[in-house]
Amino acid sequence: MINRHEQEAIRPLNLPPAEVGLRHGIRGDEIHDPLRGKWLRLTPEEWVRQHFTAYLRTQLGYPAGLMANEIGIRLNGTAKRCDTVVYDRAGRPLMIVEYKAPAIAITQEVFDQIARYALVLKVPYLTVSNGMSHYCCRLDIESGRYGFLQSIPEYDHL
Repeated sequence: MINRHEQEAIRPLNLPPAEVGLRHGIRGDEIHDPLRGKWLRLTPEEWVRQHFTAYLRTQLGYPAGLMANEIGIRLNGTAKRCDTVVYDRAGRPLMIVEYKAPAIAITQEVFDQIARYALVLKVPYLTVSNGMSHYCCRLDIESGRYGFLQSIPEYDHL
C-alpha cells in the first residue's frame, strides 16, 4: 500500500501515461528504473524521471541502450551527477536531462547548473523537466550559449 508521503510523489504529469513498476519494498514505496535495472525509493523527482525516460523511449524513439541515469562527472574538482545522459550511436554524450519534482519551479539557476554539466561532457542538447514543464536547448559548446527549441527533438533528429 502506498503511504501518504509517496502519494504526494504520484501525481498526474504533463506527459503521456507510462507503465511504471511500483511496489512496497524494504525502503518503503519503490519505483522500478528499467535503465538501471533496479528498484529505487519513490520520490517526486524519481516519478518524473521514470515518466520522462519512458516518454523519450516510446514517443521520441530514444533507444534505451543509449540512455543512462545518474551518471557521475567531475565539475571543478567536485563529484556531480547528471540525472540522465543520452548518447549518440558512437557512444558519445549527446544530451543531458535534468529533473525536478513537479512542485519545483524551473528557473535560470537550473539551466545554469545543467549548462555547466553540458560543458564538461560537451553535449549539444540540454533538457529540463519537472513533469509539468519541459524545456530543451541547443548548446553552442564554444561560446557556452544556448537557445531554446520549440520541442524536444526525436532521437533521429538530434
